[in-house]
Amino acid sequence: MNWSERNVLITGGAGHIGSHLTAELVKKGANVRIVDNLWRGKKEYLLDENGKPIIDFEKNFLELDLREMKNCEKAVNGIDIIFHLADVVAGIDFVFGNEAFVYRSNILINSNMFYAAHKEKSEKFAYVGAACAYPLEKQNDPDHPLFKEEDMYPAHPESSYGWGKLMGEYECELYSKTGMLDASILRLHNVYGPHSDLSPQKSQVIPATIRKAIQYPKEDFIIWGNGEQNRAFIYVTDVVDALILSMEKGINKGPIQIGNGKKTTINEIADKVIEISGKNIEKKYDLSKPTGDLGRAADCSLAEETLGWKPKIGLEEGLKMTYEWAERFLKSYPSMYNQ
Repeated sequence: MNWSERNVLITGGAGHIGSHLTAELVKKGANVRIVDNLWRGKKEYLLDENGKPIIDFEKNFLELDLREMKNCEKAVNGIDIIFHLADVVAGIDFVFGNEAFVYRSNILINSNMFYAAHKEKSEKFAYVGAACAYPLEKQNDPDHPLFKEEDMYPAHPESSYGWGKLMGEYECELYSKTGMLDASILRLHNVYGPHSDLSPQKSQVIPATIRKAIQYPKEDFIIWGNGEQNRAFIYVTDVVDALILSMEKGINKGPIQIGNGKKTTINEIADKVIEISGKNIEKKYDLSKPTGDLGRAADCSLAEETLGWKPKIGLEEGLKMTYEWAERFLKSYPSMYNQ
């Protein structure tokens, strides 16, 4: 697919995945517009190695609340291709402490964006779902085989965030099946890598673990639960590859999950991060904190067959790159730690 001079919108473009996708599409010659409310995204993620913006902030950066339809209509005006990454999410403590807010926000954001893109007659639309939407009973079954796309039903996500992401998948499929949008749907497992939110209030498991190791002993190295819950972690640039391929080969093909087939426990992540840090770190456990479901991993055969996609970055390499980025970022922007 030729991206040169294509008008591309990335919602959540200053965030973890969106900032990497922006950089890649700019390299490919696309005209990229970003919408981000900067709740978790940061303009610092959109700077190159010399500290220069990779897009024109004045012309191509919109700080908007996509829960309002008028803002979605403004965002999609004149756009050919849309990557819809924006949502309301943070660490598990925030999600379970604000379930109604999280659900309503994500339903509004998704539904507004689908309709605005349809009205604008945008050429292609990519929606991003989440593997946490798989049924709780299956995620808590230690003997469950690798998840396939069809394992999503009968539906029973654990959290309001999972329900919101699943409803987004459903609505996107309705637009796709009825010819109202040409859309791809990627169902992501746990994404990690540079540009993750490192703050105590909003960070997810890998960036939180890395932050604790960097800050140790100033910050205790606390693991929530017993650390035996597991996930199928996937590095952010592998997700960017999948998103771009989805526009070329995944349109109107239904949900396709992106992850890996190896379950990794939080204890294993902690041990690898401690090893990378080179510190003598004492692990502590807080059994009072929410831990989420026991675990999941992905059968990504559909992604391989449909998109020609496979992950390239192994966990140890990815963790090392993420740790090194986090060290640099926290040194350059120490106030981020206190947000």
